Amino acid sequence: MNIDLVIRSRAGEVAIALLKDKVLSELHREQTERGFAVGDIHLAKVRKVAPGLNAAFVDVGHEKDAFLHYFDLGPQYKNSYKFAKAAVSGTVKSSLLEDWKPDPDIPKDGKLGDIVSASQSILVQIAKEPISTKGPRLTAEVTLAGRYMVLVPFINKVSISSRITDEVERKRLKELMQAIRPKNFGVIIRTNASDKNSEDLENDLKTLMQRWDVMFRNLHNALPPKKVLGEVDRTNAVLRDVLNKDFTAIHVDDELLADDIRTTLEKIAPEKAGIVKHYKGKLDIFDNFAVNKQIKQAFGKQVMLPSGAYLIIEKTEAMHVIDVNSGSRKGGNQAQEKNALDINMEAAHEIARLLRLRDMGGIICVDFIDLYEAENRRLLHKTLKDAMETDKAKHNVLPPSRFGVIEMTRQRVRPETEIDTSENCPTCNGTGEVQAAVLIIDEIENAINYLHGEKDMSGLTLNVHPFIHAYLTKGFMSIQRKWWWRWKKWVKVQPEGALQFLAYTVQDGAGNVVPL
Repeated sequence: MNIDLVIRSRAGEVAIALLKDKVLSELHREQTERGFAVGDIHLAKVRKVAPGLNAAFVDVGHEKDAFLHYFDLGPQYKNSYKFAKAAVSGTVKSSLLEDWKPDPDIPKDGKLGDIVSASQSILVQIAKEPISTKGPRLTAEVTLAGRYMVLVPFINKVSISSRITDEVERKRLKELMQAIRPKNFGVIIRTNASDKNSEDLENDLKTLMQRWDVMFRNLHNALPPKKVLGEVDRTNAVLRDVLNKDFTAIHVDDELLADDIRTTLEKIAPEKAGIVKHYKGKLDIFDNFAVNKQIKQAFGKQVMLPSGAYLIIEKTEAMHVIDVNSGSRKGGNQAQEKNALDINMEAAHEIARLLRLRDMGGIICVDFIDLYEAENRRLLHKTLKDAMETDKAKHNVLPPSRFGVIEMTRQRVRPETEIDTSENCPTCNGTGEVQAAVLIIDEIENAINYLHGEKDMSGLTLNVHPFIHAYLTKGFMSIQRKWWWRWKKWVKVQPEGALQFLAYTVQDGAGNVVPL
């Protein structure tokens, strides 16, 4: 299987598309001015304790107070609290815990009010980003994730991913990590560590210890709320989590970002540094790799399947509901049961892909086409579970109910990726009043005339729908060339499939969008 990463950099946002055999499998969008991300570590202040919820509301600098439940304190909360307090005051001089005297674990069924009080400064980590009207969800059990392991302070234990099943390899990894881990630091070995040599593991551990030391130094004299350690940016996090030997290429449309990714790969996977390629094409990088088209196909209310069947996806406040329809698929001379099974199996694989792609979470109900044979229902359930196997988010898939509905839950740590694939009417812009479409050219010319004349700007780039691009650029004496003769300044015209038919944007020479 070929795996390509396509990265588009825009002002304020980096979009990352993961393609498996040219099929869009994951889509990540990182706001470069984002405020909160899963994994960020904050020195926060407790606003109030809610005994009825056995939880506390905590100020981390968000407009909504964050939520910290007793179960999210972690067994080693007393150690974490003492360490943060000592680091802020400067009474602890080193981030290493060699001389640390651990306190006993807090009770599993205790009361948060007995351990945490209002106005306390505590060290917390973002477990869920702000979603809808809710503030961030927190954990006080701070961990640092690397490529091959997760560093867990204040414990002396080595745990290994259950996906590493070879007992000899499990024993090797455990003995190796027991030998090299610092005192009072535990580690969780990730699946990626399988078959890796000691040098790779030691380098990863060293990097995590350096990040722990940065956090420790940022705590000195800190006043809450303050972010003391940011999670690595989404681009590097995706590389850390999904990069494997099957990666074919990483295409980036920004030269500086490409160099940054190449530098990162030289540290974590030197043999892969050569797969980073700077995309220099005229087309938008997402159009060139058919990402925009696949986004339009996958993020709508109706999603078509190759066979002619289709899915209807509805979102409510409490859950997502997916309906499987046979559509135009006839099934030839097959029996109705066999035809229904084939459609359901195809839909199961597509649903598993869409859940990852759209990052849908919470309760999900799937109404498959009715199957009357118990063996077929069991096969469908197994197929969906197997298709979900590669999903890193925690999930649980229940067998079909008596009504043929499969219910599942999927962990939600970030807001769902929502992309509006519908478009306003290109002539009335949704108002119901029709304006001649041909006037769009006059409107564009007026805008460019204003920018060239009154603003004295040059080096402009006009982004338009591919159909408008063809109208402006085709032919010996194209409209684009006529503009050159008129203003003696060249206007670069770029096609962009993500734009609506009559929408356009203009960028200045620095690549910034010019308000019109």
